[in-house]
Amino acid sequence: MGIEPSAAGPPQGVSAPFGGNEDTPVPSVGASYVALAGPTASGKTAAALAIARVRPVEIVSVDSALVYRGMDIGTAKPTPAERAEAPHHLIDIRDPREPYSAAAFVADATRLIAEIRARGRLPLLVGGTMLYFKALADGIDAMPAADPAVRRQLESEATALGWPAMHARLAEVDAVTAARLAPNDSQRIQRALEVWLTSGRTMASFHAEQGAGGMPPIALFSLEPTERAWLHHRIAERFDAMLAGGFLDEVRALRARGDLAPELPSMRSVGYRQAWEALDGLFPMAELRERGIAATRQLAKRQITWLRSMPERRVIAAEAPDAIERIVQQVCEIA
Repeated sequence: MGIEPSAAGPPQGVSAPFGGNEDTPVPSVGASYVALAGPTASGKTAAALAIARVRPVEIVSVDSALVYRGMDIGTAKPTPAERAEAPHHLIDIRDPREPYSAAAFVADATRLIAEIRARGRLPLLVGGTMLYFKALADGIDAMPAADPAVRRQLESEATALGWPAMHARLAEVDAVTAARLAPNDSQRIQRALEVWLTSGRTMASFHAEQGAGGMPPIALFSLEPTERAWLHHRIAERFDAMLAGGFLDEVRALRARGDLAPELPSMRSVGYRQAWEALDGLFPMAELRERGIAATRQLAKRQITWLRSMPERRVIAAEAPDAIERIVQQVCEIA
């Protein structure tokens, strides 16, 4: 949902077997992959599989939650049957206690794109983590790596003072970054302060530098609803299906491991954060559905805002009856 990555056989994080039209060669010149983005619940998985039925593609997940093993229901991870239709990459490649960053994604995706092209197939990058799309297309700056000791220090201070106070502290040293973050955006506030404390430079200054290794797509297709009510209905339907499918039991199993905590990026994923808080008794369980749906709507809103900052995208109305047909046709025309 969010989002974002075995034994002998396919490479790590890859599902097999796969289908696709083996007789249609993939172009070997120019840009090297097609991107399919959109807010959560917009129909990206169905569109990607429709493309896989007519073109020899391999799907690379662009989702910061799908990378985590054991987080299947709450992330709307493609089912085993769906993953059998085409090779899938960057799914189930991390334990929930391990971090995964935009820099790691760029490294993984760059390697996979080259490998997929070498197999004569088209890399199809699909997901809703817009930062990952942008980092791959524009290049990524050389910000310092995470520092566990600094993070623990910041978390301790935030526990005592609250994240709005930490946001105010960030505004004193990096007003540009603070201005684009909400006062309770704990993960991003923490990272911006961490960058400042470990490097003496603002996150904004790193972003202002030209990124290295940019790899723009052949085309970026974006499934975007023209009616908010349509997407809200889809989000509610999917959250209800997750609850009916055992989502709470999935979160209980993660908690029972004993080595996970709500501060981890994996457990901050939309849905998991609300379920963890409900199981902690921070609010009545009867409120979980409403809170989970509201958080997912906010995620979709942020995703759409990101997409609108990408003028090169080709927009397809997600609710159009022929949306999938149009995407398939356009992909076949260009790649």
